[in-house]
Amino acid sequence: MSTKKGSVKKSGPPKYQNKTVFKNTLHDSSKKTQELNSMEVSGVCLRCKEIIDWKIKYKKYKPLTQPKKCTKCLEKCVRRAYYIICVPCAKRAGLCAKCGEKKDVVLRPGMSPSEQAILDSHLQQELKWLPERKRRTVMRLQVSGKFATDEASPSAEAAAADIEALSDSDEEKNDDSDNS
Repeated sequence: MSTKKGSVKKSGPPKYQNKTVFKNTLHDSSKKTQELNSMEVSGVCLRCKEIIDWKIKYKKYKPLTQPKKCTKCLEKCVRRAYYIICVPCAKRAGLCAKCGEKKDVVLRPGMSPSEQAILDSHLQQELKWLPERKRRTVMRLQVSGKFATDEASPSAEAAAADIEALSDSDEEKNDDSDNS
């Protein structure tokens, strides 16, 4: 067999194959590893998501210690490793936050748990000031999934307006069915 580059052809499977699958929690069950395993990769295209998932799975993921500079707004606001664009810029432009290309984003970045808790507490405070009937309607719609507490309607006034619009459209449908 020659030592010339490119002329070596591999034949057959490897001589020694792993008997068990690699587990990143086998010898290390630290808090950092648990956080990485539970981390949700969002705001990236499918290829970039697979790359980051592979890095997490095989303990190659190295989290950032300091925020990185966003390539769009040039501010130090990128808080995730391997991302080059911050979340607001990526959402606004519809780009992948890792490669920066205009591809289909697999999972839209949601709110962090702390932001969600603040929003929920704010909504609960505003619900206290609604009349009982509208408050129960909001709760019923939340359970059924027709009303979501997100950035689109963060306040109880907006919720009340949505409820009135829904009830008006329901009444119109009932009036139309009665006239037929």
